[in-house]
Amino acid sequence: MIKTILAAGIAAIGLSAAYAQNEAPLTVIHAGQLLAVPGEEPASQQSILVRNGRIESVQAGYITPDGAEIIDLSDQFVLPGLIDSHVHLQGELSPSGRLDTVTLSSADNALDAARHARTTLMAGFTSAQEVGGQLEASIALRNAIRDGDVIGPRLRVSGPAVTPTGGHGDINGYSTEVMDLLSSRAACNGPADCRRAVRELVRAGVDVIKITATGGVLSNTAAGVEQQFFDDELEAIVEAARMMGRRVTAHAHGESGIDSFLEAGGASIEHGTYLDRDSIRLFRRNGAYLVPTVLAGVTVSEIAETADWMTPPIRAKSRMVGPQMLAMARRAHEGGVMIAFGTDSGVSRHGLNAREFQLLVEAGMTEMEAIVTATVNAADHIEMADDIGTIEAGKFADIIAVDGNPLEDISELMDVDFVMQGGRVHKNQ
Repeated sequence: MIKTILAAGIAAIGLSAAYAQNEAPLTVIHAGQLLAVPGEEPASQQSILVRNGRIESVQAGYITPDGAEIIDLSDQFVLPGLIDSHVHLQGELSPSGRLDTVTLSSADNALDAARHARTTLMAGFTSAQEVGGQLEASIALRNAIRDGDVIGPRLRVSGPAVTPTGGHGDINGYSTEVMDLLSSRAACNGPADCRRAVRELVRAGVDVIKITATGGVLSNTAAGVEQQFFDDELEAIVEAARMMGRRVTAHAHGESGIDSFLEAGGASIEHGTYLDRDSIRLFRRNGAYLVPTVLAGVTVSEIAETADWMTPPIRAKSRMVGPQMLAMARRAHEGGVMIAFGTDSGVSRHGLNAREFQLLVEAGMTEMEAIVTATVNAADHIEMADDIGTIEAGKFADIIAVDGNPLEDISELMDVDFVMQGGRVHKNQ
């Protein structure tokens, strides 16, 4: 008898939940042109049904169910919310950057990041991956956005980059005393210590491991942009991350670091400036993604000509590396490398993320191919393809709209008029 009563109670709860699901408010978007699955042809006069933050269905024609809220985008081009796979929300490149390193707290960083996150969302980027940032600030912002306390793109975060001591992800260019105090908690030396760095980040709750496999442009040290980790350290990092359920992505400019990281089993490369034919072969063999961040290269090369606050090592590397990145994206695309959209925003100004689309088209992509990088490909790259990247039943209702057709003029994405994230409208001009 007790079992029968219990079973009946559970069934009643299930029916109540199903009833509540069906009775949740329904929103219907009337889309004049809908690119539901980038890579496929858009359709005209479509209705997107949204309930409980997710897409319930997509139907032909303009339907108007009783009691539904109707959002009229019948004169606009509608597509999935965009995804930026490489952002730095906690700041922007500026003359005060070196001082900020030693004056701002993690709370300051989190507040600045919240402001930049809102700007990013309003630009149409409903999801993003922050690869490099102060750990506590990154975790706090991710969680606050997830819980609805802060407006911004849903985030995956890496915290600080795992880096060799003195490498691109460590502190550089200050007095020895300051560097001893502020050296990155993710700096490591030797395979065992690098495993330790990975495990500490996983313990802290990061979603992905980022490393600096080579030197970088904006580190204040004349250490070049080639490989900085030893091969056995790279292998240890990838193995430790894999054993704890994390992928590893690598900042890498020089070919030596790109190839060594891919040989070690790394999942993706950020930047990839000097990739060559062997690199392309490794990308394709491993099914690895490239996040080319062409906008970052263009930005630093532009700034280097006028910014008197740049230190000599940073200026030299900006002039050397920045102009190479457009040609790199062209080589990678022509070579069949899988490309995921990423801007390195924070180097460029937040909110201008869509300029990367124009650069990808300049590098030889069609407008559709460029949009695929920021939707289908980026969703796969950041391990969220089940939830985002297309407008299909069951996925989050992350939806944007523009006035013109971005398949004819990709610059339309620079002016997003409508932003819905998880069924909530954040912008409707």
